[in-house]
Parts: sequence; structure tokens; C-alpha cells
Amino acid sequence: MSHTIILSWVTFIYFISFVLYLFRVIIGKEYWGRAASVMAWLGLAIHTTALLWRWRASYDLGIGHVPLANLYESLIFFAWAIVASYLFVEWRIKSKAIGAFIMPLAFLAMAYASIVPGIDNHIEPLIPALQSNWLTTHVITCFLGYAAFAVAFGCGILYLIKDRKNGDAENIKGFWGRLPALNVLESLIYQSSAIGFVFLTMGIMTGAIWAHYAWGSYWNWDPKETWSLITWLIYAIMLHARYIRGWRGRRLAWVALVGFAAVLFTYLGVNYLSGLHSYIKR
Repeated sequence: MSHTIILSWVTFIYFISFVLYLFRVIIGKEYWGRAASVMAWLGLAIHTTALLWRWRASYDLGIGHVPLANLYESLIFFAWAIVASYLFVEWRIKSKAIGAFIMPLAFLAMAYASIVPGIDNHIEPLIPALQSNWLTTHVITCFLGYAAFAVAFGCGILYLIKDRKNGDAENIKGFWGRLPALNVLESLIYQSSAIGFVFLTMGIMTGAIWAHYAWGSYWNWDPKETWSLITWLIYAIMLHARYIRGWRGRRLAWVALVGFAAVLFTYLGVNYLSGLHSYIKR
């Protein structure tokens, strides 16, 4: 048995967790939510073990690097960060409804890593430009930011869905009544976006230092760098407008959706453009 097979199992565990969270929201029985949380925590524990195993395996092969170097490894770490971020939010607000809108993102990231042609799951030596301690700091901060934005995205979708049904009405019952209050969702959108913004800022700064170390320039206007800046500006405008202009509710939710679309293009879309950061070999 290998860590790759174990990570394939984790993909299905996250899918089962998503389905159980969905049952909790639709049916309303609390045991579905408890079962969903157990599966999510189990998946995260196995996921963590597999990542550490893959890290150890790289040393056994004489390569020795943190498993963040290629598209496959970044996808599985992205999924790990999403689940870890969500479970923290679930513990904090004591509500399991959001899991039905965030766990699918982790499942899709894992599934994408497993089934899309051209994604190599083998452990490979680092190219000279990646042989730096900045690799770990840069990638981890970026993906923790992406994960926080994923939480904001899920809360944004949930906000827009509930808002269409006058979600704060006192007499709301059934499915709509089981969803978190709009003010809770708005707070989560803002807080998750703010945390993600801080991590993305750190990621851009460490990336600039790393670029200077690897290529002799802090900024090259590479497609990845350009879209990272665009994503940063979207969330900077969002947070500025929230603080200065008092943006709330649907405006924040829509910007969270637009921002996460920019995140996905920054992460995956630019791979189809020629640049220094492309994961796709040409």
C-alpha cells in the first residue's frame, strides 16, 4: 500500500462527509451532522498521515523535499488546508450546515488530482529554481490563503441562497431555518477573506524574495504573478470597501465569489499560459 492509494481513499471519505453534511441540512437530524464531522476529522487525520508519509518517502528516494513541488502535491495540500480551515470554523460557530458547501471543494481538489490526465503523482527531484527553503514558506502561506478564500466562497454561496428566502425572518423554519443566520455568514465571509488576504500577502512577499533568489528579480510580470496581484487587489478592494464604505451582505458575498474565481484562475488557469510558474510541462 502506498500514500497515493491512501490519498485516493481520502477522496471518497471527503465525498461521504459532504453527503452526510447535505443530509444534515436537508433532513435536519443531528446525527447526520455528527457522522459528517467524524468522517471529516477521520479524512483529515488520514490525509495528514499520507502527506507525512509522502514527505518521508521523498527522503527514502534520496530527494528529500516537502510534498508541495508539483500540481498533484499542491492539490492534495490545498484540499488538506480547506478541510482544516473548515473544521476550525465548524468548531468555532458550532454549526455543521456550512460543511455541505465547503467539503465539496476539498473533494473536487482531491478528485482533480487523481483523475485528470497529465497530473503526475510521482515524487520527482526539485529543479534548481525550487531548491530553496522559501519553497515551503511561499507555498504554505499561499495555500492557507486560498483555503480561507474557499471558506469565504462557501459562506458567500450560502448567504446568497438564504438571502433569497428572507433568511432572517423570525418565523423561518425547515431547511432555511437550519442554515446559519445571515449576520453569522456575513461575519464569516469578512473574517475568512481578511485571514486569506493576510496569508496571500505573505505568499506574494515570500514569492518575491524567492524569485530574486532564483531568477535575480523580485517581480517578472509572469502570468502567475500578475494574477496573484489581481486576486490580491480584489480582496483588498473588498476589505477596504467593507471598512470605509460599509459594504455588507450581498455585496460581500458576490465579491467573495468573484475573488475565489480569480483564485482558481491564479492557481489552475495560468498553467495553460506560458510562464515560470506553470505546473504543466511543455
